[in-house]
Amino acid sequence: MIRRIIRIDEEKCNGCGACANACHEGAIEMVNGKARLMREDYCDGLGDCLPACPTGAISFEEREAPAYDEAAVLAAKKVAEAAKAGQASAQTARGPVHAAGGCPGSMARTIARQRENEESQAALRGASPASRLSQWPVQIKLAPVQAAYFAGAHLLVAADCTAYAYGDFHNQFIKNKITLIGCPKLDAVDYSEKLTQILAANDIKSVTVVRMEVPCCGGIEHAVKEALKASGKFIPWQVVTISTDGRILED
Repeated sequence: MIRRIIRIDEEKCNGCGACANACHEGAIEMVNGKARLMREDYCDGLGDCLPACPTGAISFEEREAPAYDEAAVLAAKKVAEAAKAGQASAQTARGPVHAAGGCPGSMARTIARQRENEESQAALRGASPASRLSQWPVQIKLAPVQAAYFAGAHLLVAADCTAYAYGDFHNQFIKNKITLIGCPKLDAVDYSEKLTQILAANDIKSVTVVRMEVPCCGGIEHAVKEALKASGKFIPWQVVTISTDGRILED
């Protein structure tokens, strides 16, 4: 039959995975870092995935395609829910889950740092530059929604490559901020839901996004924008882009 269905332009796709998360029917999956329509009969043609795409890689087209199979979609959802329930039961049998991910190393904690004058004296003695990280964990996926260190925080949301590309990252970006990092391409998840929860539940004073110039980093900027809108709060924010050779790019 001829019907409306989505089309994904793989050349425009940056692999952020936002569309796969937005597709309630499970028609889209990430394959080799690109979004792909895996089940045409799961696509209802309503296009919830379109506004989620930061690069405009998704569009509608009228073409020959199998009919939307709602029964198959519902059955697949039941299988997925049963699998999740089984994982939860297995985790309960293994023991208590530690904060944000099951690993004791993921428990939220604040890191006390030396005072500025002590760090300056260390620098004069030729000691290694001090870390500016003030909390743990730092991965967006592992971060708790609420923690004491979020109170009145200036939030840094950074693509994880930025710290390797920009030499003075700790002093210029991490210092005096609470840091969350991620890679929208490799994680293949939409961070906006988690970030929305953090912004809504805490008194965040500002948000700084640091991303690389590469297109796939658009996913982390998009997630922050969506989270800011969804939180219902007016929070000052800015985006800083780092080049692959380690420079701050001007707008």
